[in-house]
Amino acid sequence: MLDGSTPQTGKIWKKVALQFTYDGRTMIHEFLVSPIGHHSAILGIKWLEQEQPDIDWSSRQLSFPIPHSKFAHIAQEEEADENPLEGIPIQYHAFAKVFGEEEFHKLPPHRSYDIEIELTEDGPLNSPLYSMTDAESVTLKQWLEDELKAGKIRPSKSPISSPVMFVPKKDGSRRLVVDYRKLNSRSKKNVYPLPRPDDLMSKLRGAKIFTKLDLRWGYNNVRVKEGDEWKTAFRTKYGLFETLVMPFGLSGAPGAFQAMMNEVFQDLLDVSVIIYLDDILIFSRNPEEHESHVKEVLQRLMNMQLFCKGSKCEFHQTTVEYLGIIVSDKGFSLDKLKIQAVQEWPTPTTVKQVQSFLGFANFVRRFVANFSQIARPLHNLVKKEVKWQWTGKEEKAFRDLQQAIITAPVIVHADPAKPYFLETDASGAALGSVLSQRQDDGRLHPIGYLSESFKGAEQNYDTHDKELLAIIRSFEHWRTWNTGRNPEPSIAAMHDGTYY
Repeated sequence: MLDGSTPQTGKIWKKVALQFTYDGRTMIHEFLVSPIGHHSAILGIKWLEQEQPDIDWSSRQLSFPIPHSKFAHIAQEEEADENPLEGIPIQYHAFAKVFGEEEFHKLPPHRSYDIEIELTEDGPLNSPLYSMTDAESVTLKQWLEDELKAGKIRPSKSPISSPVMFVPKKDGSRRLVVDYRKLNSRSKKNVYPLPRPDDLMSKLRGAKIFTKLDLRWGYNNVRVKEGDEWKTAFRTKYGLFETLVMPFGLSGAPGAFQAMMNEVFQDLLDVSVIIYLDDILIFSRNPEEHESHVKEVLQRLMNMQLFCKGSKCEFHQTTVEYLGIIVSDKGFSLDKLKIQAVQEWPTPTTVKQVQSFLGFANFVRRFVANFSQIARPLHNLVKKEVKWQWTGKEEKAFRDLQQAIITAPVIVHADPAKPYFLETDASGAALGSVLSQRQDDGRLHPIGYLSESFKGAEQNYDTHDKELLAIIRSFEHWRTWNTGRNPEPSIAAMHDGTYY
């Protein structure tokens, strides 16, 4: 004021977060506390943007209708095929039980592979409920009814519990999961290893025909050990429940599932079958032995009461998608849908969008020469200490990486009887190499690409030492392919044209 006093009207005293209910919807919103008038609270632009209410201007009414469009995009439980044997080759109809509708709805039996949850310490283990939209609440209620009917869950009186929440899926739908992070932090870790996808793929050399089986229910094929069900309890606005089958979210779930699959198919692994969790790929050199291989796998699935969704299985294929990669007798290539996704990827405008693109691109980096060098400006941009600035340098890196993925070559199968040819390159910031073999057309074809950024003191090496480091890293990376039976590899250091 002109007299030096502080005005009281309009002065903000503090900021508070308050929970309130309107039109049956519970919300939490931040309010600024100030004596500005006779209204108890004013909901402003930020609240309107956050909650997106419907406004009837003529009646001056706000409402929150349930967004029905969201229901169609919420991940649904698997349903049995109407005709389970449709599309199944007739020679496998003897294993109809594996694909049958009756078996589809059965609760898995207890086995020696049941997951055990060993708590490392006692004490309270509870978390508050997470808030949900009306659409999520409706879906949660339906999910609970379906799971209770299927016998996968039951009401619980457990002294501990974990909250449920929805997480987005790649296809835009949402999956309901239990947040077991607190339980995982107090549980004994399962250190059973998962196989390396690149190691699995290397076993397919010489295969001409493939069958891929889709195991229905995924992790839910494994039961929770009898007596441990109470530890899986989860709380919802509709009550407390516990699961009888292994749920997603438990830290020990992947290892427990892989252990079961490995033991069931132990003698077939790397011979006619590769398995990554519930992804089963059967491979053979000719149709005759392939039929025998498929029958053996189906027999073991039937014996173990593990069942498949026939409509998602692929039989006797010369080309098949496995773990996101297209596999054939020629080698490995990128899925056309992935290439299309990269082609249509919009220019990033935020750090989060850059991270999303890099995460996608990193999945296919084995198909891209000098990946680290190309992507370096984008990796620098996502560092915490770097201020956002999209310049020509970042734009070029984005476009170059796009083009490299779109034009990615077929990666051929390594042949231990043929000589290798290794080309290396080392710039100021990164090393790169390509391992190749000469094919029937007389040309060199890539077996794989390696790309790494220099770290720490490596960045100060002179060019010659960086080239030598590139050779060393390449030999380490592809060590398993150099069995000692191969002819000695030829090595070309691209910077100075040196050949070894």
